Parts: sequence; structure tokens; C-alpha cells
Amino acid sequence: MIKILSVVGARPNFMKVAPLHRAFVASGKIESRILHTGQHYDARMSDIFFNQLGLPEPHHYLGVGGGSHTYQTANVMLKFEEVLREEKPDLVLVVGDVNATVATTMVAVKEGIPVAHVEAGLRSGDRGMPEEVNRVITDGICQYHFITEHSGLVNLARENTLSKGIHFVGNVMIDSLVHFREKAAEGTALKELGLAPKSYLLTTMHRPHNVDNAEGLKDIATILRRSAERLPVVFPMHPRTRNNLTKHGLLDQVLAIPNLHVLEPQGYLQFLQFMDNARLIVTDSGGIQEETTFLQVPCLTFRDTTERPITVEFGTNILMADLNPETVMQEVDNILDGRAKTGVVPPLWDGKAAERIAEILIGELG
Repeated sequence: MIKILSVVGARPNFMKVAPLHRAFVASGKIESRILHTGQHYDARMSDIFFNQLGLPEPHHYLGVGGGSHTYQTANVMLKFEEVLREEKPDLVLVVGDVNATVATTMVAVKEGIPVAHVEAGLRSGDRGMPEEVNRVITDGICQYHFITEHSGLVNLARENTLSKGIHFVGNVMIDSLVHFREKAAEGTALKELGLAPKSYLLTTMHRPHNVDNAEGLKDIATILRRSAERLPVVFPMHPRTRNNLTKHGLLDQVLAIPNLHVLEPQGYLQFLQFMDNARLIVTDSGGIQEETTFLQVPCLTFRDTTERPITVEFGTNILMADLNPETVMQEVDNILDGRAKTGVVPPLWDGKAAERIAEILIGELG
């Protein structure tokens, strides 16, 4: 039996590891174990995500919590070393680009344990983003690279990454979406707000360069107010955003906007129902760009660059370089007036990426 230790550090990681865990268990040839570093930890939300996604309780929980990037990375490394020496896995599997990804990769490689990186090769080109640094380091030292889109192959070739172990397999994030879409549709999230499908705008905002300054928050408030004049707006509010709105004295102003539904962070199934039925989505998230491309929902993303260019080239995603309300509302009006960008589903985004990964790893390690 092959023992694989999969690392999760933040909620988006759960959606990526869930289909892998299912595929590993279903193979009958892999013992799947899960470690939660606790990099982004909210007990209520973590429990919801694990329960909804069918993940077992983590076999290990490091309890790292918040802190600076350096603190998180160093703390994960120290605690993960102890786990590795206890578990002695045949492979460590990491996903995405959070601090836990790069920290556990470095420890495993130094301990002589091979590492597989799921979502390898993604690049925004902006080394000022901590996530970009995590991606580059992880891909530079891991043994297996599982690619979600063609740009990943190009980026790894440009960086002279060894060709052995690079596999274009598709997108495990889409695996979760395909697996849970029907179940999400049975939920009551829309009904509880009195909303009909395709009648509302869904928004999320949490990235520091958008919500850590008063100017950005004021622009967000303007965009919310003007959008809500055209249709209902659903806004699951990230704790970071709420805290900064409070800090700058803007929270009450936002909560008072008519036709705006401010919600607590949502579980995976609830948020999937909101995404699937939205008329359009306004966000600064990474993963939502991919999900909206698959769901064929128009998406405006507040980023200068994206590490997922296929969502712009093939999909429904439009990058917005800044939060200028005039520019944003022009795009919102275009979409609502029937001039939305159309897109297609990228190759191998078919819900079977995790099965391909399991088959490859069994062939390599078995």
C-alpha cells in the first residue's frame, strides 16, 4: 500500500484535496492521510468544509494559525518535520500556493521524501505576491508537477524544470465542482434570500491590496451601491474585509446599502449554489476565476495579473487592473445589457483530474 500524506493549509485547499482523497481511497492501492496546518483556521468554517466535502478528520493538525508569512512558514516547517518522521509517507502531496505548500515541500525534500505539486506551473509574473514566490520555490524542488492548463507547461519549460514528472491532468477544483454541483443545487441558500436564479450579482473581496486601505474600501462601497441600483447584490464578507471596513469607519455605510445582502463566509455547497446561479460575479479571488469559467458565468476579477490566464483566454473572466468605479460599472452594464463575454471550458476540465493523478502516482510509486 502506498502512503500519501496530503497537506491542506487554507479552505481552498480542501476543495482540491477532497477529490484526490476520494480517488486515492477508491484505487484500493493508496493509504490517504491528511494533514491540516491550520494556516487559515476558523473552527466553524473548517468543520463545515470538511463535513460538506466528505473529508475525514485530519490525521494531523498543526495549529499554526495567523502571523507573518515568515512566522507561518517557519512554524509549519518545524512541526511538519516531526510528523514526517512519525508517518514516513511514500509521498507528500501539496496543492496551490499558500505558505503551507512551500513550507511542507521544503521539509519533505530535505527529508528525502518525494513531493507532488497539484496546480503546478501557474504564474502571475508578479514576484511581489507571496503566493507567486511560493509557487516558484515549490515547483523548483518538487518531483511531480500536475498541470491544470497549458500555461503551466510553458512556464515550467521556461524555468528549465526537469521534464520528468510533469503531467497535464486537468483541474481538481473542477472535480469538486462537478461532484457537488447537483447537491449544491438542492440547497436553500437562494430561497432564504428570496432570490431567483440569474437575478443577482455575487461579489467577494479580500486581497490586501484591495481591502487594506481606505481608498480601496471606498471604491468597493461605491461599486456595491451602484451595482445594487441595478440588481440585488450578494456579498459574503471575508473577516479581513469586515475588520478593515470597521477600522476605517465604513462598515455601517456598506451595511446600509439598499438591495445588498451582506452574509457571513459561506460553506462550499452554499457558495457553489450562489456561483452557479449568479448573473455575474465580481471578485479578487484566484479559484473563482476557474469555477466561473466552467460554469460559464461572467466574472470581473480585480487583479493586475492572473496566474490562471486560461480563464481570460478561454473563459468568461475579465481582469480589472484597478477598482475605478466608472470602469467597473461600464463592464457591469455591458454584462447586464446582454454584451457579456462568452467562453469555453478548457481542455481536461472534466471532473476526472484526481483519477488521472492517482493512476500516475500508482504507476510511479507502486
